[in-house]
Amino acid sequence: MVPSKKHFQASRSFFLIYIEVMILLNLLSFFNLQGLNLLSLATAIPVHRRVTKLKLRNLKLSGSLSPYIGNLSFLREFDLVDNSFYNQIPQEIGGLRRLEALHLGNNSISGEIPSNLSACSKLILVDMSGNQLTGEIPSLLGLLSNLKVFGFVHNSLRGNIPPSLGNLSSLEELGLETNALSGIIREAFGRLRNLLFFSIFENAISCLVPVPMFNLSSIRIFDIGENKIQGTLHSDLEINMPHFEFFSAGGNQISGQIPISISNATNLNVLEFNGNRLNGNVPSLENLYCDLNFLCTLVNNTKLGFLSIFENNFGGEFPNCISNFSSTVQGLAMDENNILGKIPDGIGNLINLEVLVVVENQLSGPIPFNIGKLQKLKIFDANINFLSRTIPHSIGNLTELTELDIHFNNLQGSIPSGLGNCKNLLLMDLSSNNLSGPIPPEVLGLPSLTIVLNLSSNDLTGELSVEVEKLKNLGTLDVSQNRLSGLLPKNLGSCVSLEKLFLEGNLFEGPIPSSLSSLRGLEALDLSDNNISGRIPEFLVRFGALKYLNLSFNDLEGLIPSEGVFKNARATFVEGNSKLCGGIPELHLSRCNSKTSASTSLKLKITIIVVSSGVTLVFSIFLIIWFRKKKEQKPTTTHVENSLLQLSYQSILRATKGFSPQNLVGLGSFGYLYKGILEANGAAIAVKVLNLLNHRASRSFLVECEALKNIRHRNIVKVLTAISGIDYKGNDFKALVYEFMENGSLEDWLHPSVGMNKPEMMRNLNFFQRLNVAIDVAHALEYLHHCCETPIINCDLKPSNVLLDWEMVGHIRDFGLPKIHSRDKLNDSTNESSSLGLRGTIGYAPLLSTNGDVYSYGILLLEMLTGQRPTNEKFKEGLSLQTL
Repeated sequence: MVPSKKHFQASRSFFLIYIEVMILLNLLSFFNLQGLNLLSLATAIPVHRRVTKLKLRNLKLSGSLSPYIGNLSFLREFDLVDNSFYNQIPQEIGGLRRLEALHLGNNSISGEIPSNLSACSKLILVDMSGNQLTGEIPSLLGLLSNLKVFGFVHNSLRGNIPPSLGNLSSLEELGLETNALSGIIREAFGRLRNLLFFSIFENAISCLVPVPMFNLSSIRIFDIGENKIQGTLHSDLEINMPHFEFFSAGGNQISGQIPISISNATNLNVLEFNGNRLNGNVPSLENLYCDLNFLCTLVNNTKLGFLSIFENNFGGEFPNCISNFSSTVQGLAMDENNILGKIPDGIGNLINLEVLVVVENQLSGPIPFNIGKLQKLKIFDANINFLSRTIPHSIGNLTELTELDIHFNNLQGSIPSGLGNCKNLLLMDLSSNNLSGPIPPEVLGLPSLTIVLNLSSNDLTGELSVEVEKLKNLGTLDVSQNRLSGLLPKNLGSCVSLEKLFLEGNLFEGPIPSSLSSLRGLEALDLSDNNISGRIPEFLVRFGALKYLNLSFNDLEGLIPSEGVFKNARATFVEGNSKLCGGIPELHLSRCNSKTSASTSLKLKITIIVVSSGVTLVFSIFLIIWFRKKKEQKPTTTHVENSLLQLSYQSILRATKGFSPQNLVGLGSFGYLYKGILEANGAAIAVKVLNLLNHRASRSFLVECEALKNIRHRNIVKVLTAISGIDYKGNDFKALVYEFMENGSLEDWLHPSVGMNKPEMMRNLNFFQRLNVAIDVAHALEYLHHCCETPIINCDLKPSNVLLDWEMVGHIRDFGLPKIHSRDKLNDSTNESSSLGLRGTIGYAPLLSTNGDVYSYGILLLEMLTGQRPTNEKFKEGLSLQTL
């Protein structure tokens, strides 16, 4: 029979599919398949068509990109985003003439961009962002006339941006930010009429973008920030970008004036010119003439979100028209300029304002009372100005405030107690003003303060309130250079997170409290210029993080230690304490006299005698009690063997916190499994408490003890001891104590329960880990069946009975009803089981044998490799390897 043309075409099609499958397998052989779900990968191999898409996104793959990729000639989409591929892109990729989308982002690919990528003429998208590509951008890529997305963000590309990219007439997104590109932007880019996104942020471009680019009417995102752009902007520059929402030119060296035409962009959300050299008068559309009046042209912009003009030389009065900005404004950053005048009262109209930063200007007058209307304000920074009068009480209404920094002004009066209402404050700096009166306890009691509380260089009086103990998470406390008095509060010891504590320049007196010994993370401590007396506490020697200690100009006395921070004369300052002596020679203090030494020696001897006597007495009492208990009590623990851990019922009770429900980790047919922590050494244990109401539990206990007493294998859970006695109610008590397995059961990894409080990584058991666990279980079964004096049948092999230690080594557990056979019985299918319980294996075979464990092992393997339970619906009608 001669085959027809139809049969020939079908055979040829099948052959081509077979070839492509083999190419794909060769391709995958280059990859590290750790974490790859083999079943999901099967969907990439078509049954009726050629391979057109290969999507392996975020599968934790690694390795080199295979040159075999060039053989998948029908491939249209290639996606390897979020993996760990490295080395260069193979040149063979240029042979994929049908390729439309190439996604290689977020890997570790190095080398240069292949110039023959230009042969892939159908490409619409190329994204290789987040790699380690070097070299220049090939000019031949300008031939990709269909290209819409060109993304090479976060690489190490160098050289000029080739002007040929201006030929990409279909281009919509050009992302080249965070590279090392230099040179200039050519006028050819002004021809990209479809461009929506243009970013060269954080490169080394040196010249202003050409004027034609300011007329790309379709553009929405335009970012040339953080380059080395020099040049001058003119107020009459026509910027015809009516749709753009984000415009950033910050972090350059641009001079001149902001163009008036910028106000034509009615959709503008973000405008950034920070970090340039802009200055001079900028006339507005209403012919206003002062420096900042150009901002008034933005009054009608209903989509303005954030205005940033910081780090320039803008001068003139703070424009009142800012009060009339749209309520959509969320941020004003006007710091490091030369702005004069007052913060307008109308600032309270900006009800959605979250950030107000006017640092380092020449602002004067009061902080407006209406600032209390800014209920969403989170950051208010107005430091280094000439603000005066009192801090308004209305500032206590800013309950969302996280940062308040108004230091270095001329503020007067008391600190408002209403600041205690700002329950989200992380940082408060009111230093270097003329504030007076006591520190309100409401301020010292703000537990949210975690970064800085700085009230230094004011005229504050009174004592530090005991409320200071609530600052448990504070990193820096500075109340120096005030007129605070009284004893150093013992409550300071509660501020256990303190890294810097500055109390110098006050009127504190008395000794350094011993409670400060809990501040083990201190890096800097300054108690100078006070009236502190007494000795230098020894605990300061043990502060390993302490790098700066200033105790100078106090009334301290006695011997200076020579260890710890005291070994460093550049880090320790103790001058102005005439009663101190000793220490390292670099401190230039007098030697301690003999009288002092003799007194110190006498005290030391007395201390040693008292302590020694006390220790001897306590040890003697302990021995007496121990011998009495040994005579009176009978041991309640039955040990599997003499070398096993000796534990009593009471020790197990304490280890499991009274068999607390929080310690319950499992429930079996014969009892309960608890996690415990031994008091003696802190070791974790698993305690299986037998439910003796079940009449088979006692038999199970004896059988399992018999089975486990001679078992020694790394893949079988090790029994530490067995306990048989009575509990505190007088009831019988039996328990087995095992090693605790840190990574739980195989069941937890294969089928994590909904709501399990486990890290995400615990749900990803990779292929090699599954293979190793399968080998571990096989070793354990082989040992039980063939290496024990009497063969042991587990009879209950399943994922929940396979435990994993911290190294992910598998261990078999649960010998509640193990079957112990003689070898003769195993070889004689007519013999009955010698163990307790039912004969046979229900649903599988009429007689118990090692074959049952082998069958269960096969089911376990299938469950491990497919990730599906044996009861899954897909197995209901039968499932072959072909359909799987």
